[in-house]
Amino acid sequence: MDGVEVIAGLRGWTTAPILVLSGRTGSADKVDALDAGADDYLTKPFGVDELMARLRAVSRRATPADDNPIVTFGPATVDLAARRVTFVDGASPIEVRLTPTEWHLLEVLLRHPGKLLSQRHLLTEVWGPGYETAGGNLRLYMTQLRRKLEPDPGRPRHLLTEPGMGYRFQPDEHAETKP
Repeated sequence: MDGVEVIAGLRGWTTAPILVLSGRTGSADKVDALDAGADDYLTKPFGVDELMARLRAVSRRATPADDNPIVTFGPATVDLAARRVTFVDGASPIEVRLTPTEWHLLEVLLRHPGKLLSQRHLLTEVWGPGYETAGGNLRLYMTQLRRKLEPDPGRPRHLLTEPGMGYRFQPDEHAETKP
C-alpha cells in the first residue's frame, strides 16, 4: 500500500499526528502526503535532533481527540471505549451482545458518520485482505446488526444500504457524540 493511501486511511478515523519519513525528495511527493493529511514531512538523511524537534512540534499542534466516544442513535447507545451496546426497549436499557465481527463492523461504520463506505472498504477493514468479494458476509452481518439495533429492521433509519455502492451509518439529526 502506498504511504499516501495509508495517510488517507488513517485520517478517516484518527487525528493523531503523522510525520512522514521518506527518501522521496520531490516536491510532488511532499505535497501529496501533506494534502492526504500528514502533519509534517522529513526527507532522508536527517539528524536525530531535527527528527526530535519535528516530533515535538507536531505533538504541540495535536489537539486531544475523543477516540472513544459514546454514540447514541435511535434507541441504541454504543460506548466505543467500553465496547458496550445498550438498547432502550421500554423503561430499562437492555445490553446487546455482539459478536466480534458485528462489533468491528459497527465500530467502522460509527467512526465515519454520514459517510458512504464501499463494500470493498468494509470487507477489507473488517475481514482483511482477500475478502474484497465476500459481499454475502457483509450483507449477513448488516442484517444481524439491524435486527439487534434498529427499531424496525425492515425499514432501517441508521444502518443504511446504498444499493450498488456500499453502506452508511446515518446518525440522528440532532444527536451528539458524548466524550
